Amino acid sequence: MAHAALQFPPDLLLKAQNVRVLFLDVDGVLTDGGLLFSEQGETLKRFNTLDGHGIKLLQKAGITPAVVTGRDSAPLRLRLQQLGVTHVRYGTEDKLPAAQAILDTLGLDWHQAAAMGDDWPDLPMLSRSALACAPANAHAECLALADFVTPLAGGHGAVRAVCDLLLTATGAYRRLLEAYLP
Repeated sequence: MAHAALQFPPDLLLKAQNVRVLFLDVDGVLTDGGLLFSEQGETLKRFNTLDGHGIKLLQKAGITPAVVTGRDSAPLRLRLQQLGVTHVRYGTEDKLPAAQAILDTLGLDWHQAAAMGDDWPDLPMLSRSALACAPANAHAECLALADFVTPLAGGHGAVRAVCDLLLTATGAYRRLLEAYLP
């Protein structure tokens, strides 16, 4: 197989190599953070297919995607169901206990966790995780705390960048990529 196109700094790969769960925020991470409302007052969300495929690849590699979000909506529930994401906490502003409950369920600890967030409610998860990640458009406090700032904004492939990092660090990237190459 040809050389993989992605390259990450060795120290970043070391921080990511033992990650077994990725905590994700939704608004500003899995979406661009904008809120669209229908005439009936229904919230509409736009998700990026690159992010969705990255989440599926994580699952194939044995890394659990988990979502901890302050909001709840039918479109979000549908998208996470389509992606097979089962570890989810909706409507929680206090994200650290929600993430801890997921870790307890999985039998994991914070040194096996990565988190991606874009605003202040995500800071407790970012500060506890072995690998803190933020999209390029995150608030300054999240950017300052992040070990990895994606080159892309939330809702525009930022989650996929983190997935690719984790897949590379755990050695699964090349194996999974080969399945797509002739």
